[in-house]
Amino acid sequence: MNSYPKTTPAIEVNGLEVTFDSQWVLKNFSLALVPGEKVTLTGPSGSGKSTVLKCLLGLVTPDAGSIKIHGQPLNSHNIWKIRQQLAYVAQEPDLGTGTVSDIIEKPFGYKANLHLRDNLNLLPEIMNKFNLPQSLLAKKISILSGGEKQRIALVTAILLDRSIVLLDEASAALDKENKQIVADYFRQTDNITVLSVSHDTEWLDFASRKIDIREHNNIFGEKNGPDP
Repeated sequence: MNSYPKTTPAIEVNGLEVTFDSQWVLKNFSLALVPGEKVTLTGPSGSGKSTVLKCLLGLVTPDAGSIKIHGQPLNSHNIWKIRQQLAYVAQEPDLGTGTVSDIIEKPFGYKANLHLRDNLNLLPEIMNKFNLPQSLLAKKISILSGGEKQRIALVTAILLDRSIVLLDEASAALDKENKQIVADYFRQTDNITVLSVSHDTEWLDFASRKIDIREHNNIFGEKNGPDP
C-alpha cells in the first residue's frame, strides 16, 4: 500500500476560484487534508462541493488558485500521473457493461495498473468486508442495485491502491448497515485519505472533520458574480 509523509498534505487547495457562465461557484477557497484524514464537505446544493472534487480530478480547470496532491502541483502535464493516486465514487457510478468480475478486472489490464494485478488476490477478502457475496462476480453490472454498484466501485478503488478516495454522495444508496460497514472500513484504514461530499446526517459522523463549504467559499455573503 502507498504511504506518504504526514508532514506533506495529501490534498492542498489554495485560493481556488471557479466561475461558470459569469457566476462564481468557488471564490478564494482553500482546504488541506493530512494523509489518512477523513473529511466531509457539507453545504446546500449548488454551493460548490462537487466542483471541488472535479477540480481535484482535473475535470474542471479553475480560473485561479492552486492544487497539490501529496506535494505535487496539479497541472496539464501531470494530471494522468496524479489521477493514479485518486479514486472517485459518484452517487450513481457509471461502471460500464459486463459482469461484475469484468468491471473489477478491467482497470488492471491498463499499462499503468499492471504492477497492481496481484492485488486481485485480495478481492474475496475485500468483498467480504463490504458485505458483497462472491456470487455477485458472475452477475451483470446492469442488474445490481445502486448500493451494490457503489460498493463495487469502492472495492475497485481499494484494489487499485488509491491513496486518496473522493466520494460524491457515495453513501446515498447504502442502507444503514452497509453505510456503517463502509464508514468503519475507511475509519480504520490510516493510509487512505477520504474527502467526501454529503448531505447524509448518518454519514457525517464518519468524518474526523466536517467542513461547511460556506465558511471557506467567499461567494457567500457577497454578490454572486465576478468582480468587474
